[in-house]
Amino acid sequence: MNHEIIDLAKQFRLSVLHDGTFPIEEQHREYLLRLLQTEAAKREERSLAERLRQARFPAFKNFEEFDTDFQKGVTRKELQLLEKLDWLDALFNLILIGPPGTGKTHIALAVGNKAAREGYRVAFSSMDNLIHILKTREISKKSMGRLGWIKKCDLLIIDELGYLPVSRAEANFFFALVSELHEKASIVITSNKGFDGWAELLGDAVLATALLDRLTHRCQILNFTDESYRLANRKQIFDN
Repeated sequence: MNHEIIDLAKQFRLSVLHDGTFPIEEQHREYLLRLLQTEAAKREERSLAERLRQARFPAFKNFEEFDTDFQKGVTRKELQLLEKLDWLDALFNLILIGPPGTGKTHIALAVGNKAAREGYRVAFSSMDNLIHILKTREISKKSMGRLGWIKKCDLLIIDELGYLPVSRAEANFFFALVSELHEKASIVITSNKGFDGWAELLGDAVLATALLDRLTHRCQILNFTDESYRLANRKQIFDN
């Protein structure tokens, strides 16, 4: 019991407990341990709530609910490897490519929600919103603050790259951010465009090549080729 009290005292920086300055009587140790454990649980609860608030997930998704029978481009084994999050510690990236409605965002959110609950700092943003943040960071305190959080994160999730056009200046802002995060954080990107379409999207083949070089240096790439899950379910409803 003593070592548990000492570990928690160190965690809370209670030097009088962990350095022996304040002796603990035997009959009080169990009560003190419960008190410190309760405080630790409360602190983690508050920390998790703050990480989830800062992440700005639009919805909760998990790996268990992902339908691998429908989306055959992703195996249950691949999901299990993603769920372990070892790749985050190794600073790997994850790129999910395929048509709309095939489950890319579901997996990205499942990764993000699991990571936040495991103590990682996460930021979620659509590509359009991220570009807005990057463009207005010099004139908006809100954008500057959000960008500050993004740069401190362990994981940045960028949703819907390729759905809206990007100007040359915006592409340069995006490239600069990815370069800054390279080998400092993991990046998850969902896109409806294959890599051969990124040059046209960014308006610069050289920049697209440099961007992909950084993103795919250590990267898992999943391709979604089946039809839209949302459209399939819509068909079912109308067919019934």
